[in-house]
This record gives sequence, structure tokens and C-alpha cells, in this order.
Amino acid sequence: MNNVIAIILGGGRGERLYPLTKLRAKPALPLAGKYRLIDIPVSNCINSDIRKIFVLTQFNSASLNRHVSTTYCFSPFMKGFVEVLAAQQTTVSPDWFQGTADAVRKILWVIEPQKASDLLILAGDHLYKMDYRLFIKSHRETNADVSISVIPVAESHASSFGLMKIDSAGRVIEFKEKPTGEALESMRVDTKSLGFVDASTWGTSYLASMGIYIFKREVIAKLLERYPRHTDFGKHLIPESIKDFKVQSYIFRGYWEDIGTIESFYRANLALVKQPNPDFSFFDEHFPIYTRPRFLPPSKILNSQVDQSMISDGCIIRSAKIINSIVGVRTRLEENSQIENVLMMGADYYQSDLERENDLKNGIPHVGIGKNTIIRNAIIDKNARIGTNVKIINKRKKQNTDCEKGGYCIRKGIMIIIKNAIIADNTEI
Repeated sequence: MNNVIAIILGGGRGERLYPLTKLRAKPALPLAGKYRLIDIPVSNCINSDIRKIFVLTQFNSASLNRHVSTTYCFSPFMKGFVEVLAAQQTTVSPDWFQGTADAVRKILWVIEPQKASDLLILAGDHLYKMDYRLFIKSHRETNADVSISVIPVAESHASSFGLMKIDSAGRVIEFKEKPTGEALESMRVDTKSLGFVDASTWGTSYLASMGIYIFKREVIAKLLERYPRHTDFGKHLIPESIKDFKVQSYIFRGYWEDIGTIESFYRANLALVKQPNPDFSFFDEHFPIYTRPRFLPPSKILNSQVDQSMISDGCIIRSAKIINSIVGVRTRLEENSQIENVLMMGADYYQSDLERENDLKNGIPHVGIGKNTIIRNAIIDKNARIGTNVKIINKRKKQNTDCEKGGYCIRKGIMIIIKNAIIADNTEI
């Protein structure tokens, strides 16, 4: 693994996750109440003995840069690092990152001194656990120039992915990025023959790229130089590489979720509280997920009902009812508040007694959820102030709203209280 460099792509504008990405990059999104999405690929690397990690950032990257730089500080004796590479203008390249492949093209000169034999390309917004050592072992044993990690997907989701066909040895012989219509139908494969015994149960008939690649260093350098106008791996570089290089598939049989929309983000988070065993679990001492240590006190829960939920560190919960929800760090829930199917991201700070007194004088709700408030099917972003006797239940059953008046919006029926929003007492949404 000393000859492997991991490159984690920070993603684009994250428009499908707006307004959660209004003030942050996609990989900086809070996950499970105390983590961030970027912790997943970085932890996978650490657990796979990969210690040379670059994180490429561009849009709204301040909080992501801060989290990475303050969390992952390796011992100098380990000769490892997690280094943020922000998009920059240079005399050679005056433009910002134009796509996934272009981002790697623009930072190759930075990683060149590391003299790695293989580059592991990762996304910063996926939820999964993967031992990259097995992936790299397959890449080297097959003497592949490029390897792609793949999963089977159902037809209903296939057009959202890059799809491929492989031969009996697992070599990729055809690749199409997000095909539709006849092009989609032409990419259908017999996944049963690949060992997916449950394929007939849930309708799997396509092989999709996970957006996880391994390139030999000299191969990716040749491709990026040969095709200077190609900016994306899935759309451009992978199809071109099939023509002249050996591109191998690596079939991944674990849980994997691409968190690219509000709906998938909300669903993936609440799936973590599913009983008895969720598809993805943080309770694995052999494969831990790391994050920034906050040194917060244990949560205090007084006379409350908590059912099938996760409570993060440093919370104060008084006589509340919490069902099928995730409660983020430093959250305060006051008397008779109720949340159900809610993802609460928590707060970045505690309010002092003086600040809370000033809030009362100014008629502003405290950070957290006030007394007698009911919230269902919602995402509450960080530092939200929700007053007393509030009802956030989407009573008009709206599916989408494009505005953020009043500090909220609705996406696919999911209520979203935006970061730092103030919801006044007695509000009904």
C-alpha cells in the first residue's frame, strides 16, 4: 500500500442537495449526527493501510478544509498524510476544475514526487465500507491498466449510472455513461451468471460503476495528456481507455449508497437506525469510521421516550418523544417536544446562559427545539432555532417548494429547515 495514492474528489456544486449544500461542499455534509461524509472514504483508506491521501476541493470548501485539516493528523513517524488540494489558478492552468478527470489532471504535478505506482480515485459523497486492499490486489493480479469497482443495479436506477459490459474474465468491453432508451437496453447483462443469486428477487440486470477507480500512474498520465479536452472519467476517459488499455472490473458485493440527492441523503441516514441490523453500521470495532474528536459530555436524557433512534454526544433532552430519528451533537429538545422520522444535524456551539436570556428578551427561540413542538419527516440543519408550539408536519402535503421564505423548503415531501434558520413560536408548516 506504500505505492498507492488515494485521491478523493470533493465534488461539484451539489445542486441536487441544495439547500444543504448552500454553505458547504457535499463531502462536508453531516452524517449520522456526528460524522461528515468525507469521513467515509478517508476511514476506508486508513483501514486499508493507505496513508497517502489527497482531498480535492473547490466549491464551498471552507468547512470541509477545516474538518480534514483538524481531524486527520498522522504521526510524523508514519510517513502518511491527508492533504487538502484546493482548486487553484496557475500559469500553466488558469481555469478551475472542469470535471473529475480535469481535477486529477490539474494536480498530477503535485503528487508526482510521491512516485506511486497506482492511483486510487474515490468520491467524497458515498456511503459504504470497502477494504481497498482487495480491490488493489485484484487490479495487480489481473495486470490491469485501469480497474473499476462495480455493483449490480436494478433497471429503475440504471440510467443514473455509468453502465458496462464485461467478458468472462471480467474485462470491461463496453461502457456507457447514464444511457437511456435503446442505449440503456443494450447494456443489460445476466447478473445471475456473475454469482448474484438474489438478482431475480430485486430485478438486477445492469452493472454500474461506483465511481471508484484504480489507474496505473503512467496510464492515467498518458490518457490525460492524450485527451486534454476530456474533463470527466465516466463520460470521457473510461470509454477512451477501453480502446487501448486493459480495463478490468471488480465486483463489490457490500452495501453502497450514492448520496447525491436530498431523498437519498435522508433515506440513507434514517436507514442507520433500522432494526435489528442496518445495511451500514458504525458499530464495527474492526472497521471503525473516524471523525473529529469534540470532547463533548455524555448526552443527558430526562424523562423521555426514545424509540429506534440514535442520540449523539452532548445533547440535553427533557421530557421529549423521539421516534425513528437521528439527533445530532449539542442538540437541545425541551419539554413535550416530539420528533418522528427526523434527521437533526445538531449545533456547532452551546449557548451560554446569558445568550439564552438575551434570546428571551428579544423574542428569539433558542438553538434547538422548543416546548410543545412537533416535527415529522424532516431534516433540521445545524444551529436551527425552532420555537415553542411549532408544528412542522407538511400539513398541506406539498412535494416541492423552490423558495426558502421562512427558513425552510420542501423537497420530495421532505421538510428541510435550513442552517441557522429561525422558526418563530406558534408557526405551523
